[in-house]
Amino acid sequence: MGVTGPIRVVVAKPGLDGHDRGAKVIARALRDAGMEVIYTGLHQTPEQIVDTAIQEDADAIGLSILSGAHNTLFAKVIELLKAREAEDIKVFGGGIIPEDDIAPLKELGVAELFTPGATTTEIVDWVNTNVRQAAQT
Repeated sequence: MGVTGPIRVVVAKPGLDGHDRGAKVIARALRDAGMEVIYTGLHQTPEQIVDTAIQEDADAIGLSILSGAHNTLFAKVIELLKAREAEDIKVFGGGIIPEDDIAPLKELGVAELFTPGATTTEIVDWVNTNVRQAAQT
């Protein structure tokens, strides 16, 4: 049973972070690369993000976090995906994430993290290469 159609990505701004310029740039880059993008807007709870991803039949969730709450917010999204039996939705993200926090977040289940300086091309290429990878093999 193969998955067809464009990759569907929910781009979300969890928590109280009010800076969404980067998330909008990423959303547009993914869209311009042929993906279907659902941008949730600012101040989303992890529950709202997971609900949206499931309702939209998303392949991935891209979280943009600049507030410093990345450990808590990523963990909650991963936990909710597991509770909803939606672990096939890959979680990736970016923002201000200290180097020391990257390995623990990946161990938790975050597929990839992009820090300041990552290009839109890098992110698009990563999504194209890693999302739905299991379904295509």
